[in-house]
Amino acid sequence: MKLNKLLITTLFISAPVLAQDRIITESTSTSNINNNSVSETTVKSPPPSAISPGITVINNDLCTVGVAGAVQTQILGISGGSTVRDMNCERIKLAKNLYDMGMKVAAVATLCQDERVFMAMNNAGTPCPVDGKIGAEAKAVWDANPNRHPNTEKERNGESILEKVVPFIGIGMLLLFLL
Repeated sequence: MKLNKLLITTLFISAPVLAQDRIITESTSTSNINNNSVSETTVKSPPPSAISPGITVINNDLCTVGVAGAVQTQILGISGGSTVRDMNCERIKLAKNLYDMGMKVAAVATLCQDERVFMAMNNAGTPCPVDGKIGAEAKAVWDANPNRHPNTEKERNGESILEKVVPFIGIGMLLLFLL
């Protein structure tokens, strides 16, 4: 009986606990956020590049060479290009055409306009043709007229390295001014 009493007492004590409502907690919060920001973006980019033109000499029968270049500074970019005639190449092509047409003396005379060929022919004991003369007669004319040698003709025609370099010196001075 004692056990029954204990059981009944436990039921009466625990019954109100089981019958109670759940506990509900409510919470409300309010927050206001004001965010003011000022930002500045600076984009620093390099100036456009100066790109030299592509000069293509496709035909291999031409005696020209393409030359191009470009320089870029912070302020200005300059580019340019040109073709340069190869006079020695032209001389060789002319001599070959003369030889192919059967004009062998004229072909040799054309090659003799080059100072190196002129000296090589003299050193070989076969002087270059001049005024329609060959051999010993041509040697006598060359000895009597040293001013007609190819190296002196260049000087007489004003062909010098300085004249070829002057345009590049001008461009260089302009670029130094821009820097």
